[in-house]
Amino acid sequence: MSNSPFPGVTYVKAPERSSISDNAPVETLVSEIIKNVRANGDKAVREYSAKFDKSELEVFEVTAEERQAALDELDPQTRKDTEFAIENVRKFAQAQLATILPLEVETLPGVHMGHRVIPIERVGCYVPGGRYPLLSAPIMTIVPAKVAGVDEVIACLPPNAHKAMIAGCALSGADRIFKIGGAQAIAALAYGTETVPAVNKIVGPGNAFVNEAKRQVFGPVGIDQLAGPSEIFVVADSSGDAEMIATDLLAQAEHDIRTRVGLITTDKALAEATLKEVEAQLQTLSTANTAREAWINYGEITVCEDEAAMIAYSDLIAAEHLQVHTIDAKAFAKKLRNYGSLFIGELASVVYSDKNSGTNHTLPTMGAGRYTGGLWVGAYVKIATHQWLDEEGVKQVAPPAARQSASEGLEGHRRAAQLRLDRMQAKTN
Repeated sequence: MSNSPFPGVTYVKAPERSSISDNAPVETLVSEIIKNVRANGDKAVREYSAKFDKSELEVFEVTAEERQAALDELDPQTRKDTEFAIENVRKFAQAQLATILPLEVETLPGVHMGHRVIPIERVGCYVPGGRYPLLSAPIMTIVPAKVAGVDEVIACLPPNAHKAMIAGCALSGADRIFKIGGAQAIAALAYGTETVPAVNKIVGPGNAFVNEAKRQVFGPVGIDQLAGPSEIFVVADSSGDAEMIATDLLAQAEHDIRTRVGLITTDKALAEATLKEVEAQLQTLSTANTAREAWINYGEITVCEDEAAMIAYSDLIAAEHLQVHTIDAKAFAKKLRNYGSLFIGELASVVYSDKNSGTNHTLPTMGAGRYTGGLWVGAYVKIATHQWLDEEGVKQVAPPAARQSASEGLEGHRRAAQLRLDRMQAKTN
C-alpha cells in the first residue's frame, strides 16, 4: 500500500507516470503543418505524407475501383461481422435521433418560438490506421453521420492503413475516402485543398498530432472532442471477480502503451487478487509487450474506505470507459456522474461497445467526462432556434425591450424595439 491519491483512497498499485503530463508537446510542429497545408494545399500534403507515412501517392482519393477491390478482398466472415456492427450502431443512432425533436411553442400570447434539427452539411471523419485494422473505427464516426442526414461524409485514413479499412469506410457509408493521415489530414479537412473539400466539422480519434491539429483548427470548423490515450476503470465491491477484471483491464491496455487502466474498489482482498491476476495474465498474453508497458506506467489499483469515497474518486477520474462490478450494479450505476460510457454489471464488457453492440466508442478522456459525453448522432445536427411574432406578441415584448435598451444607453436597440409598436399604434388611430 502506498500514498493516497484522494481522501479516503489508498494505492495498492500506483501509476508510475501521468498520462496528461506525458502528452508530448507537439504544438509547434502541428502549427507548421497546418500553415503549410493551408497555404500550399495538395503539395504540402504530399510532402508530409512522404515524410511521415513514407507514401508517394500523387492522387489521394480512393477510386470507385479501389473501393470495390477492397470490398472484394474482405474476408466474408469479417464482412458479415462488420455489417452486424454497422446495423447495431445504426439502430442505436436512429433511436437516439428519434429523441431529438423539433419544437414550436407560444411562450407568451403572440410570441412563437421553436427550433429545427438541421443536419450538418459536410463532415470529415478521421479514421486512425493504428497497428491493427480497427474495422470498428469508421463505423463509429461514419454511420451516425449518415443516420443524422449529413449531406456528405468525407473519410481520411493514413495511406498505409490496412486495405480492409477502406472497405470499412465504404460499408459504413462514406461518400468520399482519402488516403491522408496525421495532422495534414486534419488541416486538409479544415481548410480544403485542390482535391480535398473543406468540411464543417471534424470527428474521430487519432494520435497526439491529430488531437493537437483538431485543437488548433477549432473555430472555423467544429470538432467532436479532444481525445487522449484510451482509458478503462472498474469500480467494484467484494463481489468483484479478479480474473474478469484483470482480463478487461488488459484488453484495453493492449490498445497502446499509453492506455490508462485501473480498479477502484472497497475490498482490499479483491485489489490484491487483481494485481496478481494481471501479472499472471501478462505471462500468456500475445500483446503483452504493449499491455505490460501501459500497466506499469499508467495502471493503478486503489482501495477506498467506503462506497462514498469510491464514487467520489471515480467521478474525479471520469474514465472514458467505466465498468460497474458491484452486488447491485444497476442501483450503484445511478450514483455515478462522470464517465464517457458506462458498462453496468460484469456481463457488460467494454470490448462489446468497442466492436459491435451499438453504443459509440469515440469517448471523452483525460477527465473530459466531467463536462461532456461521447460522440453520438446528436453531434451531427444543429439545434437552431427561430421565432415569429404577431401584433399581440409585439405588445407583450416591445415595451420592456425598449425600456431595457434605454436604461443600457443603446438608442438603436430602443428604436428597433419601439418602431413596430409605434406603427401598430398609428394604424389604430
